[in-house]
Amino acid sequence: MDRVDLDLAAGERLAVVGPNGAGKSTLLRMLATLLRPDAGTLEVAGHRLPDRAARARGSIGYLGHDPLLYLDLTAWQNLDLFARLYGVPDARRRILDGVDRVGLLPRLNEPVRTFSRGMAQRLAIARMLVHDPPLLLLDEPYASLDAAGSGLLDAVLADTAAGRAAVLVTHDVAHGVRVTDRVLVLRAGRAVLAEPTAGADPDAFRARYEALVSR
Repeated sequence: MDRVDLDLAAGERLAVVGPNGAGKSTLLRMLATLLRPDAGTLEVAGHRLPDRAARARGSIGYLGHDPLLYLDLTAWQNLDLFARLYGVPDARRRILDGVDRVGLLPRLNEPVRTFSRGMAQRLAIARMLVHDPPLLLLDEPYASLDAAGSGLLDAVLADTAAGRAAVLVTHDVAHGVRVTDRVLVLRAGRAVLAEPTAGADPDAFRARYEALVSR
């Protein structure tokens, strides 16, 4: 990454878009404490990275195209494991509420190995939220979600009452504009455009984006 300045307020949702190799996933992995920045400063939820990475992780909910679940454990066992790792109070209630929210309560005690790919991704939404993180990091999270699952994730992003900030990396530029407050366009590791999405026409913005990254 080169000269990328990013300041995300509580409750703000940011779409990060760009062509392959632009640095989108690299940026997200640095925010997730999985990569160390070579230069500059990085702070997540008030914790300077990489020095306080362990503390920052408790403030992050991550969802990518891989659901990051243990296939031989049940839905309950997966969420219980993550709840214990994060020291979630009233974990039983949060797990049941989360599984119900993603429509998987009837499959609560079944191994994830028996789930379809879309069901596993819906369970991963519950995993991401089980510890009520103030920051969501989303890397192409709509992969394998059907319309109902995509609607669930849209609802999570639209839940402004929760006060969560979110960074959404997506190739679907128009959809990213629809569900976020601000968009950042990366090209070759640099920010080439950053602007609010309020009032923007998603299809018109996609046309601008395509012209911008094709230069």
